[in-house]
Amino acid sequence: MQIVASYSIKGGVGKTTTCANLAWLAASEGRRVLLWDLDPQGGATYLFRVRAKVKGGGEALVSGKRDLLQAVKASDYENLDLLPADFSYRNLDLLLDAQKKPTKRLSRLLAEMADEYDVVFLDCAPSVSLVSESIVRAADLVLAPILPAPLSVRTLEQLRDFIDDTKGSSPALLGFLSMVDRRRKLHKDLVASLPEEYDDIATTAIPAASAVEQMGVRRAPIVSWAPTAAASKAYRALWDEARAALP
Repeated sequence: MQIVASYSIKGGVGKTTTCANLAWLAASEGRRVLLWDLDPQGGATYLFRVRAKVKGGGEALVSGKRDLLQAVKASDYENLDLLPADFSYRNLDLLLDAQKKPTKRLSRLLAEMADEYDVVFLDCAPSVSLVSESIVRAADLVLAPILPAPLSVRTLEQLRDFIDDTKGSSPALLGFLSMVDRRRKLHKDLVASLPEEYDDIATTAIPAASAVEQMGVRRAPIVSWAPTAAASKAYRALWDEARAALP
């Protein structure tokens, strides 16, 4: 089982839309896919038309009182299941801290799913926290969206340092530019220069597109209803790069 975390220190950069589209693409290839929405805001849960509620909340899952499989919900798509968000996840740091070896807890919980799924996608809330450390330790690949602006690019440097400082972690890291408007010179320049400057930045860039925003209206990944759209083609290319980056 491979674990892919869509994670960034910064919010509003396209983590959830990326996670939803790549999970759908992986499932469309015949892989058994689970998407765990770890963000208490529940964006991915909403997109897949699932209620953002887990019986017993995050405490039941983290403590082992409720098996992860018991909380899993089927999506409208073949091979793609969802472990929904719950508002109690806002306290996930405290819940993990109450466990023995807290940074290993998510890894252990996910290991129990290895016979059920080929790929697990983690849609993560923006933070630098105990939860973040746990995610980095559990993941085989961290996918990090970057806005095409200097301050956002700097967050990737911070993420590299964070991964290096997290003991016991060795995920691959793949950053990629998100919400790109090629009419803007800075955006265009960064798309050209960053993949050449850093070997952990994808050559694929996700465009800023109104069709992506329509995902929230249609409540479905764009790759499922507009496969020929520029954004869908970009997500397919990104998934190709992500697969190649997986250990």
